[in-house]
Amino acid sequence: MRSTSLFSALLAALACSVSPAMSQTLSNTAPWDQAFLPPAPAWDGASKALLRPASDAWVTAFEADPAHDFSPNYADTRAWFDRLDQASDLIRIEQFGVSPEGRPIYAVIASKDGATFDPAKPVLMIQAGIHPGEIDGKDAGMMVLRDIAFYGKDALLDRVNLILIPILSVDGHERASTYSRPNQRGPRIQGWRNTATNQNLNRDYLKLDQPEMRSVRGLILKYRPDLYVDVHVTDGLDYQYDVTYGFNGEDGSFSRSPNGSAWLDTVFKPAMNGALEREGHIPGELVFGIDDDEPKKGLSDGGLGERFSNGWGSAAHVPTILIENHSLKPHEQRVLGTYVFIEEAMRLLADQGAALKAATDQDRALRPAEILANFEAEEAPSSTRPFKGVLYEMYHSPASGRDEVRWLGRPDPELWSMPFYGSKPTLTLKRPTAYWIPSYRTDIIERLKIHGVEMETVEAPRTVNLSMLRLVEPKLATRANEGHVQASVKTVEVERRDWTFPTGSVRVPTDQPLGDIVVLLLEPQSSESFFAWGMFPEVMSRVEYIEAYAIAPLAEKMLAADPALKAEFEAKLAAEPAFAADPQARLAWFYERTPFYDDRYLLYPVGRED
Repeated sequence: MRSTSLFSALLAALACSVSPAMSQTLSNTAPWDQAFLPPAPAWDGASKALLRPASDAWVTAFEADPAHDFSPNYADTRAWFDRLDQASDLIRIEQFGVSPEGRPIYAVIASKDGATFDPAKPVLMIQAGIHPGEIDGKDAGMMVLRDIAFYGKDALLDRVNLILIPILSVDGHERASTYSRPNQRGPRIQGWRNTATNQNLNRDYLKLDQPEMRSVRGLILKYRPDLYVDVHVTDGLDYQYDVTYGFNGEDGSFSRSPNGSAWLDTVFKPAMNGALEREGHIPGELVFGIDDDEPKKGLSDGGLGERFSNGWGSAAHVPTILIENHSLKPHEQRVLGTYVFIEEAMRLLADQGAALKAATDQDRALRPAEILANFEAEEAPSSTRPFKGVLYEMYHSPASGRDEVRWLGRPDPELWSMPFYGSKPTLTLKRPTAYWIPSYRTDIIERLKIHGVEMETVEAPRTVNLSMLRLVEPKLATRANEGHVQASVKTVEVERRDWTFPTGSVRVPTDQPLGDIVVLLLEPQSSESFFAWGMFPEVMSRVEYIEAYAIAPLAEKMLAADPALKAEFEAKLAAEPAFAADPQARLAWFYERTPFYDDRYLLYPVGRED
């Protein structure tokens, strides 16, 4: 006893003498292991009744955790689903892809139809884990499927089929840590946002680089869901809402699928909000703060681009909802809100799915002559919205050296009146009859096929009179983005030509349901195009050149032989002093007007059949 007391005294003395950093290490309380997020308001929603006790034979790992702040790893998740599959005739597992690190990517299907779905039944597809740290959809989906299989909710499958992708980014899911998402409250171990190849899958819906996204596109084509729900957890502002969600076309905003968006706006949203509220949740529209330093400055829609799930769904005419549960709410609250969302979505599709199918058919028949593109935030607010904010104060931070926001974790009793900034198109593209893609661009052709685009393959060389586009001053980005060095071009010149396409080339008509996607991918001015993602770098490479000792005397002969050329040259000298003072630019001007100049330089190789 005495020696123990002496040892304790020595430890106490040592603790007093060490630096604060050493003390934190000894007591295992490093700053990042202490609470630093804003406080969460107390919550005791009715949806807590959905939780099964830890003693239940089918309890999930999330429910079994005393704090409800845990999500199982890939192997344990798959083992649980395999057990569910073996125990219930309503559940089956279907592998639909393989990740870069070799992990199977699978869906869990709940149906009373067996292997072949009844085409009259609506199909709901829930996708979780495209960003693996944002994993609420997996834990909620496990609970829903368990309750369908064993706890009296199998009637949900009488008139609807359910497909759950529990983890899409399976490699990112296994790069798990307690330090993955510093802005998010739980689960305490989270996956990593990007894939094994460091790609963000929610930027890949249109370009289809990654095997995960190519695989999920195949699953969507196979089952053709009537409603596709992509489950995330947001960052940014603190607010009272715990389940926020949105879709292109909400509140009358722009949508490439206006009929489906109207159904979501007028039928789905009121019913879903009511269901969430009855269970103690606070649903809200998917919005983003425009200035984190001034929370009341305004809100935006976050953009309508087709690289995101909601933008792609609008262009592909697949009704798509993006859920962004609020990151500062506890994992338990977010998961239970997602459960309510899934269950109510199934009920709504069972009751109203026929109307949604009809709306989608109308959207798939649309063939707009002009395609609006390259959406940017509006400079001025388009409306003012009431917003349920959280109280905050400003304080001076010695770390940043400026005033910072401190959220107080208490609802503001006063509604905020928030300016709302929508998105506007900055480019209008004409819809041609078709595009022609040369056979040597097999990568471009393959991506379109994965999308499900219809095309005709030529079996012999074919010469076509069509429009070719000459790029005017294209620009390359100064850094990589999502594995690409992007490109942009604001101006193109149209050249009418007879062009021979070799065997294996394809003609892609735009008179098809995916015609809008075809235009957005193949028009180089589109910010979502293959060109914009840097997939046509060869167009910007000049191959031949001419020495000064050759072009100078040739230019002199050209001036002597062509008075009109001479007048044009002299006018340019007078109008552009910088050009006049640049010998290389002057000689290049002549070279571009000779037959030696590469006539395919900056000529985009995809033809446009008008």
